[in-house]
Amino acid sequence: MKNYLKIMSGSSNPELAKEICDYLDCPPGRLRIERSANDNIKVKIEENVREDDVFVIQTSCSPVNDNFIELLLMIDALKYSSARRITAVLPYYPYVRSDKKDEPRISISARLVADLLETAGANRILTMTLHAPQIAAFSRIPVDELWATNLICNHLKQTKDLSRAVVVSPDVGSATEASFYARRLDLPLAIMDKRRRDDDEKAEIQTVIGDIDGRDALIFDDEVLTGGSMMEAIRLLKERGAQRIMAGCTHGVFSGSAIQRIDESPVEVFAKTNTIPLPMGQSSAKIETISVARLFGDAIKAIHHGESVSRLLD
Repeated sequence: MKNYLKIMSGSSNPELAKEICDYLDCPPGRLRIERSANDNIKVKIEENVREDDVFVIQTSCSPVNDNFIELLLMIDALKYSSARRITAVLPYYPYVRSDKKDEPRISISARLVADLLETAGANRILTMTLHAPQIAAFSRIPVDELWATNLICNHLKQTKDLSRAVVVSPDVGSATEASFYARRLDLPLAIMDKRRRDDDEKAEIQTVIGDIDGRDALIFDDEVLTGGSMMEAIRLLKERGAQRIMAGCTHGVFSGSAIQRIDESPVEVFAKTNTIPLPMGQSSAKIETISVARLFGDAIKAIHHGESVSRLLD
């Protein structure tokens, strides 16, 4: 029975989608996305996908809402084109920070995103490094979560001298993830006590638990938005006697003046993946981008052939 692999891409991160297609030696699927005069989006699939296994690549980046609606319309068009299975490939999950009811009368947007993906016609989700583990549990369709930790660690080990380094967790909540980096790099771990008073990027760092005086500091986070918290952490590490400072994250959102803050900070290198493209027209000599195309390509192959995805985490 016909069950071809097809890869469709939205307009959010075409460079990553092309890398994935090149790695899989699979031409990108043909579709047309149009915006009408009333700002409505129209999606048309321009090839036969009946009974095919289709992967739709769309990350969450500016404009977030337009890209998400575009994703839902692509999935809906594929469903009514009789695709056998539709997998939403979300390198950066939409509304990933809205994962809990921490204020009265608010929406839990990450759960709503999962419901909308299922309603549109997605059969499963493939994503990377969710902000909180409960987000996968919001979905009633299967979710495969990849991690970029090994990619970032390998990049730093191959390009930097880490003999006097210590891994620093930016807050207590990130200690589990930071400890994985520490084990992977065979380095000691320090933890910063960060207190956030509101649901924004303003945070106060009270103290650092661990020895960083005279050592190189490696600070990691799952995502960086404006860079305010990360730069405050780097400033405090310098005050506490850290020598070289290197940073990294999986998802570099880099909104507002984040890239300028990185350029003006004492950080030596900032490693990120390409789950999100850099803002249009912005760049930095300090930012090093690591491609996740091969990892997503291997996961797509595994899902298509009914093989284990968890083995890729090793």
